[in-house]
Amino acid sequence: MPSWTDPKLGTMKRAALWLVTVVGEMNTFTKEDVKAAFPGVSQADRRVRDLRDHGWQIDTNREDASLDQHEQRFVKQGEPVWLPGKATRPGISITQTRRREVLARDGHFCRSCGIAPGEVYAGTHESAQIDIARRAVRQQDGRKSTELVAECNRCRVGGRGTEVDLGAMVKRAEDLSGLDRRVLSEWMKRDQREFSAAEVFWAEYRALPEESRAKVREALKPPAG
Repeated sequence: MPSWTDPKLGTMKRAALWLVTVVGEMNTFTKEDVKAAFPGVSQADRRVRDLRDHGWQIDTNREDASLDQHEQRFVKQGEPVWLPGKATRPGISITQTRRREVLARDGHFCRSCGIAPGEVYAGTHESAQIDIARRAVRQQDGRKSTELVAECNRCRVGGRGTEVDLGAMVKRAEDLSGLDRRVLSEWMKRDQREFSAAEVFWAEYRALPEESRAKVREALKPPAG
């Protein structure tokens, strides 16, 4: 492994090596730490962010509520970008313009759980933040691509590393009955669906600890006699 101080390497490669050899996985750092490590290097912090396009997991307080606003956590190493050819893999750079476009396209709410920005998660005092997540998609021809979707801070963390098999979903759609197709088409047209009281209750029940689930099951039993 080359030295992160080698000036012959590009800033992103040096930043990757600095994270691995100096910061270490699961440890935190700040923008000031980056500036101190790369004095006089413009946009060093952006080169750190660019590593996300190569599979590196670097969390901010959007993904990890325990972090301070100025802290970041190096969670997991991705591609060893300091090796020949590894830094050239195309990724998706999310500009502010692109971010606004994706948020507008996705209705400014989390596509995974439906929560809106600023809305409080049930049973907490935590407000949702909506940002852009990268989602790995296996296309119908087997090719893998990365697509963008709006998600809240909770769902972005939970969805890390998941891959969508688009071909399998299309096949399932083709196998649906006519009635199910019409129902789903109507939901898709409105981009929303109403959940019944039983469905809402079921979602809340599943999240309970077993001791509480047992009490709910007991409450649902029909009265004796």
